Amino acid sequence: MFQIYYAHAAKAKDDILSGLTVAFALVPEAVAFAFVAGVNPLVGLYGAFLMGLITSLVGGRPGMISGATGSMAVVMVALVAQHGVEYLFAAIALTGILQMIFGAARFGKYIRMVPYPVMLGFVNGLAIVIFLAQMEHFRHEGPDGLMHWLNGPQLYTMLGLVALTMAIMYFLPRITRALPAGLAAIIAISAIVIFGGLDTKTVGDIADISGGFPAFHIPSVPLNLDTLGIILPYAVILAGVGLIESLLTMTVVDEMTGTRGQGNRVSIGQGLANTVNGFFGGMGGCAMIGQTMINVSSGGLRNLSGIAAALFLLVFIMFTSNWIEMVPVAALVGLMFMVVIGTFEWGSFNLLKKIPREDSFVGILVAVVTVFTDLATAVIIGVIASALVFAWKQARHIHAVPRDEQIDGKTRRTYQLHGPLFFASTHRFGELFDPGSDPDNVIIDFAHSRVADHSAIEAIDSLAERYKKAGKTLHLVHLSPECRKLLTTAAELVEVNIKEDPTYHVADDKLAG
Repeated sequence: MFQIYYAHAAKAKDDILSGLTVAFALVPEAVAFAFVAGVNPLVGLYGAFLMGLITSLVGGRPGMISGATGSMAVVMVALVAQHGVEYLFAAIALTGILQMIFGAARFGKYIRMVPYPVMLGFVNGLAIVIFLAQMEHFRHEGPDGLMHWLNGPQLYTMLGLVALTMAIMYFLPRITRALPAGLAAIIAISAIVIFGGLDTKTVGDIADISGGFPAFHIPSVPLNLDTLGIILPYAVILAGVGLIESLLTMTVVDEMTGTRGQGNRVSIGQGLANTVNGFFGGMGGCAMIGQTMINVSSGGLRNLSGIAAALFLLVFIMFTSNWIEMVPVAALVGLMFMVVIGTFEWGSFNLLKKIPREDSFVGILVAVVTVFTDLATAVIIGVIASALVFAWKQARHIHAVPRDEQIDGKTRRTYQLHGPLFFASTHRFGELFDPGSDPDNVIIDFAHSRVADHSAIEAIDSLAERYKKAGKTLHLVHLSPECRKLLTTAAELVEVNIKEDPTYHVADDKLAG
């Protein structure tokens, strides 16, 4: 009994300490994304608190951290600029409702259809985005009001502290895992800066993070169709961006931990969290791969870690903001640099020569689009590119093997068709036959092929017309029940003699036509 209690206590300690580390990392990210969206920093911090707490309580993937994210912040910019923050709150509430509908309809399973090259590009692209986001901390506002790169002692101090943070995070786990390396690094660097009197940027230089508990607030917008017309397009985009990033992050955690998350539950949890955000003055958000990586690598593998991170963040806001504002930004930058190193799939460089060029192209495409646009656009483009590549490869496989035989002194030609007949292979399919030189009776044997879609039916219909004009008859044999049903349903389109072999039975998918 004592051993069981000790094991549970040890796991709880890991989750709580990991949550504390994540909470530190959430502060600059939430503030930065609030600036991107054009809202008060507290709106970003409240969004991170509510997202982290509710997703972990209701629909969280154990170990996954949610908060205010840049991918959603860039969508909010135009809405806030044109209509104000109240419309943002209304849009976030509607975003959550759409995400809950998505989860309730059990659409979360479709994330499993995202090809691996797209996943690889997503991870690498996001690692690059996280790295580039840290570059802003190496700039400061000059006397002319413009942003300039750090130089001289300020730059050297910043680089030294970042390097020391990374060194602590790299070597400490080799000595002990009693304390998360990220948390130890933050404490050590903060002590060096505070007691050493070093002149370097701190969290307090970015923004004032002090505030109270988020209060219930109904968005001050007119309840009419005009308002719906304004917020609905943004809500749809935000819901899509948030779900894609959350579900892909869930997949990354699945691979890291060897377990499997529930996509529909995650979707509902994200939706509920965003809806609550809309009524409590938060900017909403979704899963954060950077903070999730910190959490999992620090031992936070249960929902308690996400709950702890959210509660620690609230404590920072309400009670210890003065202390948190003394934390050097360099420590947090070093922490995120280690996240970048851990997130980027360095093995993908070795894969470039081992996998098909098309897959390499898709992975690189997704990474580049992620960096220059947003995650949702990158994933959609990647899936479309993968689908087109797959279709092109399959289209090249279709071919026919002709065989002639004499029946009652007449020649009958049978074409043994191989490969799927679908939209991408219909052109090639038409080139396989020559009605002008073929005998009067032609059979197409689909034992090793399959009629897949409407384009295939149209291709068969077009071929039948060519044989009909040539005064010849076309027969189809060895069609699977599904194919026969498809052709029968579209009987008005297909003008062919569907001949069935009475001895043929579909007993194996390999024989399905």
